[in-house]
Amino acid sequence: MQVRLSDQFWQPKVRQNALATIPYQWSALNDEIEGAEPSHAVENFRIAAGEQTGTFYGMVFQDSDVAKWIEAAAYSLRHFRNPQLEGVIDAVVDLIGRAQRPDGYLNTYFSVAEPERRWTDFAFGHELYCAGHLIEAAVAYYESTRKRAFLDIMCRYADYIDRVMGPSSDRRHLYCGHEEIELALAKLYRATLEERYLNLSRHFIEERGTQPSFLKDDPGFGYQFKDRWFDLDYHQAHAPVREQETAEGHSVRAMYLYAAMADLAIAYGDDTLTAALRKLWDHMTSKRMYITGGLGSQGHGERFTLDYDLPNDTAYTETCASIGLVMLASRMLRLEMDSRFGDVMERVLYNGVLSGMSLDGTRYFYVNPLEVHPAVAQYRYDMQHVKTERVAWFGCACCPPNIARLLASLDTYFFTQEEAEIAMHLYGSNESSFHVQGQKIILRTDTRYPWDGTIQIRVQADAPTGCTLAFRIPAWCRQPSIQVNGEFVALDAIVARGYARLRRAWADGDEIRLNFPMAVERIESNPKVHENAGKVALQYGPIVYCLEEVDNGADLTDICLAEEAEFTAEYREDLLGGTVVLTGAGLRSELSWGGELYRPVARGKSSVEITAVPYAYWGNRAPGEMTVWIREK
Repeated sequence: MQVRLSDQFWQPKVRQNALATIPYQWSALNDEIEGAEPSHAVENFRIAAGEQTGTFYGMVFQDSDVAKWIEAAAYSLRHFRNPQLEGVIDAVVDLIGRAQRPDGYLNTYFSVAEPERRWTDFAFGHELYCAGHLIEAAVAYYESTRKRAFLDIMCRYADYIDRVMGPSSDRRHLYCGHEEIELALAKLYRATLEERYLNLSRHFIEERGTQPSFLKDDPGFGYQFKDRWFDLDYHQAHAPVREQETAEGHSVRAMYLYAAMADLAIAYGDDTLTAALRKLWDHMTSKRMYITGGLGSQGHGERFTLDYDLPNDTAYTETCASIGLVMLASRMLRLEMDSRFGDVMERVLYNGVLSGMSLDGTRYFYVNPLEVHPAVAQYRYDMQHVKTERVAWFGCACCPPNIARLLASLDTYFFTQEEAEIAMHLYGSNESSFHVQGQKIILRTDTRYPWDGTIQIRVQADAPTGCTLAFRIPAWCRQPSIQVNGEFVALDAIVARGYARLRRAWADGDEIRLNFPMAVERIESNPKVHENAGKVALQYGPIVYCLEEVDNGADLTDICLAEEAEFTAEYREDLLGGTVVLTGAGLRSELSWGGELYRPVARGKSSVEITAVPYAYWGNRAPGEMTVWIREK
């Protein structure tokens, strides 16, 4: 399968990622961005390699920033050949190889700062987490270039880990507090076909949550944090994975765990893991997910809290958690082709992920709240995590290279193929080729999605090719229709679990037309989400909208919508790089308050025009207030 994006929405972002964001992030990793928080990540490798004197600087997991950058750069080479960038990666790979210890161990923090504490802090040491990201980077670079040097380095490290940890009695029965190594080892297995790597991943999954937990005796477990939000559930270690039914703890850790569970369920055909994932998915998306696809409502612990506890202004919703949700959704689609997974993947991509990066690709949000009052956020202790403007870099910079690697690999999320069934999960103009029963079939897709729900697919084939083409019917679409060669298809007969399946011998020139009419919709939340009582959000197609102060003035919470107010959707080429803007009538208080703080209710309201823009694009013009949820009259 080969997918080449050409649409006017995603392709410019993928191109900018390759040509602007990845070079910018390389400069950030080398401390070359004026005014940005320092990284020192590349320098740490030079120190670990003995080529420079100095002390380790940064987070204990600083190596992972370099790893995710390499992975992003490696994926970008598949679409934009760049010998200069490839040379930079080769030089970094050589440096990483020189930093590797003779026994295969590779971690700059524990090699430079605390060599005596190697493999002593599994709760927060992140050694296996860093190893996992380095493995993912090595696999990506090998797949893009077929160069083996980095892959060989990481195979040596994986072999060393396999000698130290595992299910046998002569090895340590452990797992990392921050999941990542598990899904990386599954990738390494697919690249090398070495079953030991898959078995080691399975060991880490099977061991997690067994009681009594070794984490209780781990020095790091109570070393950094001593409150109930950092107990075993923070690490998803409160119960064996098959017995976990609710999404708990650190939201990024949870997403990486669930993604790894899905990988193993696919590899081993393990229905027990699949059943556990279904329960976790249903709980998370129906009780603990924001309308933007954001996850993790509490800043302290970067974690899930309680069902329906989804505050807007203190929301944490880390960008990495949204990216992890995309990774999980794509794997769930491989386990079970159900549109509920594709719908969430679409929701989080267009909203919760894109909000994490500025339109020029060089400034970032770590946290993605759904309501912002700058003066309050900059003062309150419980909003320390909220940034009111995107920043150039972070001391904890896990999110920027994570966005870069997702955008660079975005083409891999559009389709899946199972033998003679090709499924399209995401929509955008592209040219994609597949091999079915010895025949090559090409699908050429043309659309203005997500601004327009009309999608045309033209088949190119040397000979008639029998296969099923499946298309996700978006949950937001109320009146979908499909035509094949101009003839309408009865959807009742072909739609199952949200996918329309068209089975026939596809011939050269066949045309499919998907029509998903878009309309501005008011979305309400479950009444148990207390913060949203009496409020609605605006959505157009897959896009969630917000109000910004730059368009609507200050005190956005004073704005309310009349029941009869209707909104129009208009594409504006001149705004935010080209976007659909929603406009409609709203109401504001018309009486002056003077110096009063409280008074008897006054019903006077005046009409105002409201302008709403995509939530993902907020904060790209001027600092100010923002809100997703709007009061109804």
